[in-house]
Amino acid sequence: MIKNSLTLLFILFYFCGFSQKTIQKSLESTFLDSDRNISIYIPEGYEKDSLKNYPLTIVLDEEYLFDAYVGNAVLFAKKDKAPKQIVVSISMENTKGADISFNINSGQLTATAQNFYNFIRDEVLFYMESTYRTSPFITLVGQGYSANLITHFLKEDTAFINSFICINPSFSDFIGSELQSYNLLKFAKEDNTFYFYTNNSTSFSADKQIQIDQVQKGLSGLEMKNFNVINDVISTSSSVSAMSEAIPRALTKVFEVYSGITKEEFDKNIKDLAPLDAISYLENKYLEIQFLFGSDLGIRKNDIYAIENIIMEKENGDRLRDFGKMILKLFPSSPLGDYYIGKYYETGKMIKKALKQYKIGYGKMDPSDPNADAFYENILRLGGR
Repeated sequence: MIKNSLTLLFILFYFCGFSQKTIQKSLESTFLDSDRNISIYIPEGYEKDSLKNYPLTIVLDEEYLFDAYVGNAVLFAKKDKAPKQIVVSISMENTKGADISFNINSGQLTATAQNFYNFIRDEVLFYMESTYRTSPFITLVGQGYSANLITHFLKEDTAFINSFICINPSFSDFIGSELQSYNLLKFAKEDNTFYFYTNNSTSFSADKQIQIDQVQKGLSGLEMKNFNVINDVISTSSSVSAMSEAIPRALTKVFEVYSGITKEEFDKNIKDLAPLDAISYLENKYLEIQFLFGSDLGIRKNDIYAIENIIMEKENGDRLRDFGKMILKLFPSSPLGDYYIGKYYETGKMIKKALKQYKIGYGKMDPSDPNADAFYENILRLGGR
């Protein structure tokens, strides 16, 4: 098991090292009264599309997390399980813990840590958003006491962080009362989506496991539809192994809406829907992807096929035209929208209209497309040439 994990990490780092463009930047800070080094990963293809935006991830503990996070981010994007991301990490190697320190008698951040907090919020974010094409989706990643620091961003009056990833967290003893004071129900009022990931592990001390478990249970009790609490438990004897497992597990959940429709998603959210509701679900899924991640995917064919049977079998297929119109709205260059509209007309014996729609769809296809001949058969079947 350990050998396999090390092999996977090696593959990820190798892949990452040859695929990424990393920029080193010394950022002047008024809050820190000094310069601070940051590393910025720019995803492949960034320069080719001047209109595309990318989610922004801020990683603390650069020496521990940056390469591991970027390696996973690259792999997830390649597998179409997450959008490509811009990742910035902040060097904390020489601060001796001052950046993330807190008062052990109250849990409040020290003056030094508060300055570092302000540096992230007002200077790093400003620099990244004003320099690079970032989408509205912002993620914070921290481990250990850095994870404790990022929980303080929950107290902001304006919710501008979408995803909090707390890996192997070492929370203050006052974390429970702090979270209660943040008025987390304010997130429910936002027209946005939020994620809070924490992992527990059998490798932690008994006291630490109990504390994380209490935090996880307390947050789960909020039951806000748009505030997704992800409680993870990793069985391992090593905190390093727990960290390496937590990153991909967090990415899987945080970017779940981006992925294509899985069997689990279909069974849970779609299979019992009426045709119009299924169409609306698919449309909203891709509108949310575009809004959050800046990714205009059009629409995945597999997701179209995932709800096809609902549209065709329920209500006598009367919603095929609505289905086709939705596809054309999201993906106007696809012939699939024209196909379903043509199918609707053909089912209703409106042959001329069906033939016209099939011809429009066929005209969008490349002759070398292996599906072109099958599509053309619809035209021949209706007597068209």
